[in-house]
Amino acid sequence: MANLNLPVSVGIVLAIVAAGTGGLIAAGFMAVETTLMMVLPSMLAFAAVVFLIGVKHGEYRANAR
Repeated sequence: MANLNLPVSVGIVLAIVAAGTGGLIAAGFMAVETTLMMVLPSMLAFAAVVFLIGVKHGEYRANAR
């Protein structure tokens, strides 16, 4: 099992968001400005919320034994 710490975990989350944003820009579904001003901030906000929920669930699981 991987031993993840906060900087590595945040880096992984940011890499996933960057890959998704890059894919949307490369696909050309919408204007680049729209992607960067509307989609990217919502992806970052969602990633932050899910990351925090995941950390708290992991803490719960670690302490529940």
